[in-house]
Amino acid sequence: MRTSAGLRLADWSALDFPAVGRIPDRVADEVVLLVSELVTNAVVHAGTAVEVSCALDVVSGEGPSGDGEVPSVVVEVTDHHPTRFLRGEPHDEDDPGCAGHGLRLVAELAECWGTAYRRASKTVWFQLPVSSAEAGESGEAAESGGFVESAEGSLRDDTRRNGALKGGGDCLNGDSPGDDAYVVELLAPAPARVGARDADEDWTRAGALSFLADASELLAGQFDEDLVTSLAAQLLVPRFADWSAVWLDTEGGPPRLAMVWHASESRIETLSRLLEKEPPELPATARGRAVPWPWPSDPAAYGPGGAALACRLIAGGRAVGTLLLGRAGLMRVPDEVADLVEDFARRVALALASARQYTRQATISRVLQRGLLPSRLAKIPGVESAVVYEPTGGTSAGGDFYDIFPAGDGRWVFVLGDVCGNGPEAAVVTGLVRPWLRLLAREGYGVGAVLERLNRMLGEEAVEAAVEGAAEAVAAGVGLPVGGGVSRFLSLLYGELVPLGEDGDGGVRCTLASAGHPLPLVVRPDGSVRTVAEPQILLGVVEDVAYDCETFELAPGETLVCVTDGVTEHRSGARQFDDGNGLASLLGDCAGLGAKDVAERIREAVHAFAVEPPDDDLAMLVLRAR
Repeated sequence: MRTSAGLRLADWSALDFPAVGRIPDRVADEVVLLVSELVTNAVVHAGTAVEVSCALDVVSGEGPSGDGEVPSVVVEVTDHHPTRFLRGEPHDEDDPGCAGHGLRLVAELAECWGTAYRRASKTVWFQLPVSSAEAGESGEAAESGGFVESAEGSLRDDTRRNGALKGGGDCLNGDSPGDDAYVVELLAPAPARVGARDADEDWTRAGALSFLADASELLAGQFDEDLVTSLAAQLLVPRFADWSAVWLDTEGGPPRLAMVWHASESRIETLSRLLEKEPPELPATARGRAVPWPWPSDPAAYGPGGAALACRLIAGGRAVGTLLLGRAGLMRVPDEVADLVEDFARRVALALASARQYTRQATISRVLQRGLLPSRLAKIPGVESAVVYEPTGGTSAGGDFYDIFPAGDGRWVFVLGDVCGNGPEAAVVTGLVRPWLRLLAREGYGVGAVLERLNRMLGEEAVEAAVEGAAEAVAAGVGLPVGGGVSRFLSLLYGELVPLGEDGDGGVRCTLASAGHPLPLVVRPDGSVRTVAEPQILLGVVEDVAYDCETFELAPGETLVCVTDGVTEHRSGARQFDDGNGLASLLGDCAGLGAKDVAERIREAVHAFAVEPPDDDLAMLVLRAR
């Protein structure tokens, strides 16, 4: 091939075509070199037959004859593997089959060059000017593209004139040039943009609608913004881009580079370092539009030249970040592709906004938990304790609460409560009850007296809330809320522990009362289980109620188990977990286990009871006398 190319150029020089003169040796050598590289590239990578076409062309410019015409050599190398895209990436030094410089060498020597993709073939072409100081006098200009060495499979003269090679034809306006239409990707600057079908076939084949549907499904329901950015970058690469990056806006600080991805993973680290130094700054007028972005200059990180797009991520009128992507081998990204990127960016922005909202809510919930639940449980001499707490829906604060704290005079208090309902409304009541209980206990009130005073406080709060709710409803002209607003009903296990013997080695004396709460169970070392306390009315239902308490001793080796109705009433179809004394039967097999092991055994049994997770807050408190 290279010998034929050299001989053909020598023949043309000998014929002394008008407007061409003698083809300089330098140009001939460069043509032979580039033909050799492209043929080798095609044979190695495509593995098909290769056709080489050489033509003389004349374009407007300062020619050797001074008549404004510049003669050029146009060479086309065609193989029959249309699906393989040559990116001009560095070859693998360890693979002898990948030797050569290919497109990088073409980019250095050719005036302009590119690739053309047909349905059944791919052509790489380049153009070299013939004019030089050595060129001889020329006569009349030769007809453009009139000397085509290989007819079949070449880019013919009429095709060039229609804009497929030189640009400026109907293809640029979206008209199809015919049944043998193809897409040309320019990999280096050219006098004019090469035309294309009204859609880039590579992008069209991917299926924009299918891609957006898949992207929406993957991004929906993601509550981690870093996971959203990771999905966004990897959805684009390598399907639509060679590399992509996502920046996230921060409050009062510079944008954070959250994700970088490259089709060549060895370039990701270098690309990340460079992008961190060059965060994109788009004008405010860009909003959510995809705008062209300069292709970065470092080929070691980005790959060979191409086109890049930047798009602000806008959700609810607020910017949350910036998406940047690049594709090698393009002078500009087609409008159809830019539209697709804008649609994709909107979906990414919405997913990011949802993830950030979820993160804010989770943070608020964690802050509430720190205020509504004890940061640590007091250690009672001679007693081992364990707690399980699982709010509904994975929130950090709900209607169930617990506490263990010293009350003075050698007394320790334990509490397990359940506000009617769950979520934020129940958490409001929890935030009121826990400090009240601590205050009353440390003031020296006994078990029954604490429950009676708490009951009155809840009644007063319920009346005040009902009055305020009614006033707001009247002012707004709406109906009164059923029940007067937030429920103030509360079930509660409240007890005092007094260690017996030295450091509690003789067990503990327990005094407790149950107000509408599942009754606690005591597990003896022999595996027998008994119920303690008597059921009494919920707190907050009736204003004046006297609550009775029960006192018993928890001997060494005995375990007191307190649970909320999220345990006993957990359902599997028509059955509940505690039907047929299910909890007592489970505890009968827990004799001799430590408090943490008993608590974990109950938790596992509750979750295994039904396919669906519990629909109520789950809490339990286990106390075992050593």
